[in-house]
Amino acid sequence: MSNRQIDVQIMGQSYILGCPEGGEERLLGAVRKVDEAMCKIRDAGKIKARDRIAVLAALNLAFEQVEPPPAPTSVSAADEVTPDAQARLKQLLERLDRVIEQDGQLL
Repeated sequence: MSNRQIDVQIMGQSYILGCPEGGEERLLGAVRKVDEAMCKIRDAGKIKARDRIAVLAALNLAFEQVEPPPAPTSVSAADEVTPDAQARLKQLLERLDRVIEQDGQLL
């Protein structure tokens, strides 16, 4: 597969990028996303340095691609606390309360 070069503009600056044959549409889509992200940061007016704008845009785009952690699932029957475990937890909490009452601190 051969690479060809494509001239693109990102935030008003020209870049010549290598592109694999058949990848022009994907590359131009990526260029559009990067240009939009960088222009949005620039237009917000808080950051002027092109390199900082580029880093923030890259982080924002990468963050969008990262899968969010799975949502917590409901408690299954295997995860339920047994009455015996509840009683032991209650005893432990009572002991902790007594210790804290004695000297006013846990550690």
